[in-house]
Amino acid sequence: MRPAAEMKDFRRDLVSLLPKLRRFAITLARNANDADDLVQEVCERAIARSHLWNGEGRLESWVYAMTRNLWVDEIRKRKVRSAGAVDVFERDEPHVEATAEKAAYANQVQKMILSMSEGLASVFLLVNVEGHSYRETAEILGIPVGTVMSRLSTARLRLAAMLSENTERRA
Repeated sequence: MRPAAEMKDFRRDLVSLLPKLRRFAITLARNANDADDLVQEVCERAIARSHLWNGEGRLESWVYAMTRNLWVDEIRKRKVRSAGAVDVFERDEPHVEATAEKAAYANQVQKMILSMSEGLASVFLLVNVEGHSYRETAEILGIPVGTVMSRLSTARLRLAAMLSENTERRA
């Protein structure tokens, strides 16, 4: 059992990860409600299993890996049920005011990212948005580093093509 002070620090650190964790969960679940349920389940499990966290590495990577594993388990359970609909990310900095044009563009890019397969969207988010290394991303997703590099390249090319196509349509 962790001392009370360590447990308080663990919970504080976990709470600080919630916006990032929710964005990651949305790339997996493709639905804000399912993502919120996944985040709640991950937080409950992380707190219950905090004694397993050895303090080495990044808590963020440990929690992301747990999220991915829980989602894979959920997908297996849902084989019989129907899947959810696509939703968009929420900004984790609501105090930042954006013009209507910037907000619309950001929303459009988010939809483009979510239109990619789960594997591409998750890799793109972890590397390009959250700043994880290829190795960390591979560990979180349980895939080889080479697969991370391949998926990231594919995701970047697809996003660039979608953005270019969208720009041409507006012109």
